[in-house]
Amino acid sequence: MSKKTSNWKSSTLSIHGYGRVPKPYYSVSTPIVQTSNYYFNNTSEVYEFMKLKSKGRIVREHEYGRYGNPTQQECERKLAAIEGAERAVLFSTGMSAVILTLMAYMRRNCHIIFTNDCYRQTRDFATKTLAEFGIEVSLVDPTAKDIEAAIKPNTNIIFTEAPTNPYLRILDIPSVVEIAKKRKILTIIDATLATPYNIKPLEMGVDIVIHSATKYLGGHNDLLAGVTLGSHKLLNDVYRMQRMIGATPGPFTCFLLERGLKTFSLRMEHHNKAGLAIAQMLEAHPKIEKVWYPGLKSHPDYRIAKKLLKGFGSVITFLVKGGNKETCKFIDSLNLFLITPSLGGSESLVTQMATMSFFDYPEEYRQSIGMVDNLVRIALGLEDIDDLIEDLKQALDKI
Repeated sequence: MSKKTSNWKSSTLSIHGYGRVPKPYYSVSTPIVQTSNYYFNNTSEVYEFMKLKSKGRIVREHEYGRYGNPTQQECERKLAAIEGAERAVLFSTGMSAVILTLMAYMRRNCHIIFTNDCYRQTRDFATKTLAEFGIEVSLVDPTAKDIEAAIKPNTNIIFTEAPTNPYLRILDIPSVVEIAKKRKILTIIDATLATPYNIKPLEMGVDIVIHSATKYLGGHNDLLAGVTLGSHKLLNDVYRMQRMIGATPGPFTCFLLERGLKTFSLRMEHHNKAGLAIAQMLEAHPKIEKVWYPGLKSHPDYRIAKKLLKGFGSVITFLVKGGNKETCKFIDSLNLFLITPSLGGSESLVTQMATMSFFDYPEEYRQSIGMVDNLVRIALGLEDIDDLIEDLKQALDKI
């Protein structure tokens, strides 16, 4: 890998990484290397490769498709540069990155702290699956105070999101890192909603950062991928887990992801601008009861967000005045917003949280965690901001 020779910014890093590297046939774009395995020229090469591999030395980069691919490697190189990480390991989905990273570091009879406002599948893995492994789990409010109070002698991982989902809470990351380092606890943050454009947790002392690359990093609603980033030393365990399980993205997925990265910074500038403008419009609208967006002064973590975030993204959560009938009428009246989960792509999306994300939970539990019928999350795309505002207003007028 060539070394970074200047103080390159996000847009340049997303295109070149820390420096340009030679590509086959002098190609400008990274080729799709569509192969499942890589051959040796003779048996002596195999013997020498295996002998050095057993000593932890790498003499050739690729051996078998489950262990990596040249297209994947180039994409990982650029993801690491954008995040400011030594290394990135790509996975087939964001959840495979979350689960396999946790599995790489959890230990028998250990205790893991999760913040309670987190992605539904992460919550289910924490509260249901981990119990089958004999792992003790605590779900706490996303504050440094509550996390510190939940620490036990056997706590070895603190896992949170930045921001959380769906209420977009912003944790005081430096304070949590300070607490964790004193007790030698590993810190892992899913920073999908913030992206490396808006926050750099590794610079704050966080050990590992995870992203669902399906979202803003890919940016076009056309791929599934996840990535775990951190130091070479820490990610060796993650990579070994990936080699074993095989949750590896295909070369075409990596090609699409790397292509999406080339416009990442440009897209994030629009997302940040649109998010703030539309959150302010919604908060002032008479048919909206409450808005959660970290760029608003009304958000409980506004001061922390202003300190830690470069921008606030394009996900907004809010309560429509009324109940299920009014909320459904509003959603069905939207023209530009597609009714579907996910976020961070070029198309704007809308989700009625209680129905789409928490439908199979008992009603009492949904109510207890705030998943009421009139809770809506929108994920703004790349459409013109004025068009999005007009569409939201005309749909609210239909109530």
